[in-house]
Amino acid sequence: MLRHQEETRAAYDGVVDLYASMFSSQLETRPFARNMIGTFAELVRGTGNLRAADVGCGPGHLTAMLNDLGLDAFGLDLSPAMIAHARRAHPALRFEEARMEALPVEDRALGGVLAHYSMIHTPPGELPALLAEQARVLASGGLLLVSFFGTEGAEPVRFDHKVAPAYSWPADRFAELLAGAGLVTFARLLHDPASERGFLDTHLLARRP
Repeated sequence: MLRHQEETRAAYDGVVDLYASMFSSQLETRPFARNMIGTFAELVRGTGNLRAADVGCGPGHLTAMLNDLGLDAFGLDLSPAMIAHARRAHPALRFEEARMEALPVEDRALGGVLAHYSMIHTPPGELPALLAEQARVLASGGLLLVSFFGTEGAEPVRFDHKVAPAYSWPADRFAELLAGAGLVTFARLLHDPASERGFLDTHLLARRP
């Protein structure tokens, strides 16, 4: 495992309870993100393939949300402590420890992949491999919703996230990486959450042809 992944895993293992208490109900005050996830779930249902992966699921609250929205969703995360918490919090759902560049999913199996701020810790040079892996597991017509911190600059920007070092991305650059993975971006939402860091909340919806 790459060193930065080990460090990220250890960092999230150490903040499970705090993280869950802060973020499990966060979408109640984030209507843009909540509605993008609802749109994603509706479009996945429209494909007829209800299987969906919540990649970087953390404490499992969005996996549960996807199931409430009619999907057959399961959660994957690098942090074993997060997976243990998710299993306790949502015992009826499936959660597994996994790395984003090696998902335990067969080729072209899923109708959807949700990556909600779960790629932000990946160095820019390694991101194409992660996106290629998301594309691999999507069936034709399957959808990826990826959310991240956006920047209005031309290049990704490294910053000190409260848990582990992270990167913000220009939406156009990220969309180019999605295209390189064989995915077609067809919708995007950028908005200013009045973040103390000044980043834009960015959500891109892409489809595998």
